[in-house]
Amino acid sequence: MIRQPQIAMFEDGRLHLQDGPIDLVIGADGTDAAVHAACQAAARRFVGLLDELCAELTQLRRAADSEPCALQGVVAQRMHRAVAPFAADAFITPMAAVAGAVAEEVLGAMLKPAPLTRAYVNNGGDIALHLADGATFAVGLMDRPGAQGVLRMMTVRAEDAIRGVATSGRHGRSFSLGIADAVTVLARTAALADAAATIIANAVDLPGHPSVIRQPACDIQPDTDLGHRLVTRDVGGLDRHEVADALAAGEMRARQLLEQDLIDGAVLQLRGELRIVGARQLDIVRPLLRPAAA
Repeated sequence: MIRQPQIAMFEDGRLHLQDGPIDLVIGADGTDAAVHAACQAAARRFVGLLDELCAELTQLRRAADSEPCALQGVVAQRMHRAVAPFAADAFITPMAAVAGAVAEEVLGAMLKPAPLTRAYVNNGGDIALHLADGATFAVGLMDRPGAQGVLRMMTVRAEDAIRGVATSGRHGRSFSLGIADAVTVLARTAALADAAATIIANAVDLPGHPSVIRQPACDIQPDTDLGHRLVTRDVGGLDRHEVADALAAGEMRARQLLEQDLIDGAVLQLRGELRIVGARQLDIVRPLLRPAAA
């Protein structure tokens, strides 16, 4: 049976594209004709994109380095470029940037046929943005998935350099070497934000702490790019000093990346505590109250 990507429109006008692990929610603002053309372009580019990545999956799962890229696909090359700046002092594979790189590719296809005032491609929380003059985009920050997560709001403006937002942490879709509930990174591209979020989330950690339960990644998912590296499965009791120490380690890594101009800002969250690095021009609101369940 031939696999067919799923292409559908939500009632609110957003486009939904899904193929295997790739699950995109896409929004666009502009004239009706422009939005229609952009959505058609997104769907056309989406078909076959997963197959392109699978064709080079073995190499994409290998540790990245700064050597010339031998990958052939456009998205695969973008993934490698995004992780290469981190490869000198950390283990990272191009797969750390896959969600952001895919979002960027589809967004780029949307912008070719039509002028849009605003557009986004959200790939499981990793978002590629297009903001014309005067446009803004509101991002919700959750410290973990589900109804019990703490929500804060952040606004990205057209005049900001930020065009990518990505979140990593132990509650996400991918494995994490650290203990962060969530690390959200703002960067000039979605692929770069995706890679940097992985690096910073891994740095929020308490190595050797008895309350942190870890397991070899390959025991959970045999084909993982992390091999035998220990990934976080659960975090028990931590006192406020331990939470502060873990966040401080992640904050130090984030500041290094900010100084290297690899990110524009980061929001680190652990056990209800928050650290903000850079991105002073953004409005980050304190927790929003949730309505009581009906």
